[in-house]
Amino acid sequence: MSNTPMAANPLTRAVLEIDEYASGLGWDQPARLFALVDTARLRAQEPSLATQLGLDDESEAAGLTPIEQDEVPADKALDEFLGTIAWPDAVVGCALTVERLMLPPSAEAQVPKGLSEAKLAKWVAEHPERQEVRMTVAVLRDGGRESALRLREKDSSTEVLTGPELVPGLAEALAATFAD
Repeated sequence: MSNTPMAANPLTRAVLEIDEYASGLGWDQPARLFALVDTARLRAQEPSLATQLGLDDESEAAGLTPIEQDEVPADKALDEFLGTIAWPDAVVGCALTVERLMLPPSAEAQVPKGLSEAKLAKWVAEHPERQEVRMTVAVLRDGGRESALRLREKDSSTEVLTGPELVPGLAEALAATFAD
């Protein structure tokens, strides 16, 4: 995970690093979960792991290092899976990258009422204005949040939209993994 553009803060840099990593894997990928750890603390407490991850003494002292976790189960609803996660104290945050279909706000009035979740998903998948999007959302224990959105049709690192409130529901679900 390298060549990440410089960003204003460590959380934004971590989100863009994860987005770049996911982009390198291509589209139609499963959801991926990452622990975020303090880079300086990782180098001090786990030097062999830091070396394995390519973190040297010149790696940013105030940075966050994303560490991909085991595969997110495809047979379980994402919110149910996130409800089973508990992080050790060394993890200062977490991030998730997931692909979804979305519709523009103008299509909201067209959504048929009373559809089951499966029928709604089929309706969205067949809608002519649908967009495929990869969302990378990260939260910190202290409440910090950041997101990156990449449209499949504009699949370029210069077209990635970032902001703390782009995917608030997913950010809330990730933040809940740190609840006591």
